[in-house]
Amino acid sequence: MVFKHQDQGRNAEVSAASRYTRTTIALHWIVAGAILFLMAHGWYLDGVPRGTPARSIVVNLHKSIGVTAGLVIVVLLWWRTRHPAPAFPNTMPRWETRLARWAHAALYACMLIMPLSGYLASNFSKYGIKYFGLVRLSPWGTDDKSIYAALSGAHVVTSYVFVALIAAHVLAVLKHVLVDRDATLRRMLPRMRSLK
Repeated sequence: MVFKHQDQGRNAEVSAASRYTRTTIALHWIVAGAILFLMAHGWYLDGVPRGTPARSIVVNLHKSIGVTAGLVIVVLLWWRTRHPAPAFPNTMPRWETRLARWAHAALYACMLIMPLSGYLASNFSKYGIKYFGLVRLSPWGTDDKSIYAALSGAHVVTSYVFVALIAAHVLAVLKHVLVDRDATLRRMLPRMRSLK
């Protein structure tokens, strides 16, 4: 899914109109925080021994936060389809804007695949999801180890692709801040009110 950017022309100046909406900014940082936490937490839970009470607690926390993050991601994607991103700075060459669009599309694809594959995998095991220990979301699929393994494998592989894309995204932001010295990062930061 490639989200369109408003076309302000190659010579458009960076202005207040080139900022993302407050809702987009809030959703972006909430989702980013949740994704980074879930990735670190997922790698941590790999080290927790299977068949122990501690693993059950850690896995269900991961699933619960993952389901919640998945719902927030759906809201973000819905919002983005109705609120196009502002045009890229006119200083960016065309190849860079094309690459940025494809990188963003790949990030959004990973945002969908990660929680969806995890949720589906949970429904092909006998455990299901205990949502924050409060509500049991019983599995609607059969206890099928081969389907579970395929979905779980997709979940893990996507996490590595996602990490590579996030690293590239952060490096691109650093390039804009340190090399290009443009306002690209400020477009996704909340406005700071003057203290005067």
